[in-house]
Formats: sequence, C-alpha cells, structure tokens
Amino acid sequence: MAAPHHTSRHTINPVPEPPPVTAAMARAHARYWRFNVMLIVVLMLIGFFVSFIVPLIARNLEHARFAGFSLPFYMGAQGAILVYLVLIAVYIVLMQRADAALLRALAASATDDFAERAADR
Repeated sequence: MAAPHHTSRHTINPVPEPPPVTAAMARAHARYWRFNVMLIVVLMLIGFFVSFIVPLIARNLEHARFAGFSLPFYMGAQGAILVYLVLIAVYIVLMQRADAALLRALAASATDDFAERAADR
C-alpha cells in the first residue's frame, strides 16, 4: 500500500488570477443578477399563489367559470400545469433577453478596452 501524499494542491496547480473586470462590466453583472433574482422571486410567488392560495380560496371562487368549468376545478385539473408552463416560457424568454444585454455590455467593454490599449501605444 502506498503512503498518502500530503502536498498542497496550490503548489502543484496554482489557481489562476481572474481577469480584471472593468467598472462597466461589474455594473452589467450586478444588473444581470439583480434582474435574475427578482425574476425568479416573482415567478416563484406566482407559482406559490397558483399552488397554495387558489386552493385555499377555492370555495369562494366556485361561482367563477373558465372554459365551461368552475375555476377551482379547472385550476386543479389543468390550469395550474398551464400556468407553470407559461412561467417557464416567460423565464426562458426574459433570461435570453438579459443574456443578450449582458453580451452587448461585454462586447462594448471589450471594444472600449481595445480602444484604450490602442490609445496607450
């Protein structure tokens, strides 16, 4: 049986330093993650409302009709699933837009960095 090694990983494979980030990119990342977290919170609250609040107030909604069925029955049978699918689609579309905005900010930052380097020469 071989003796265990007690060498530090950091001496074998040092962790590379992250590239410097401009202030504009830091703001763009902060906006991106703030939007992402707020979107998730809003969509989760809608999902919570559909899953827990609508069934709690179902008796009060019995008179409401949707597609010929009482609203509580419709929500229990298929409405909630449709709402979840819409929530997923909304998340996908809005995050694709946010990703595109972040990529535009990255491209603009890279262009600015290239112009600064060219001006320094």
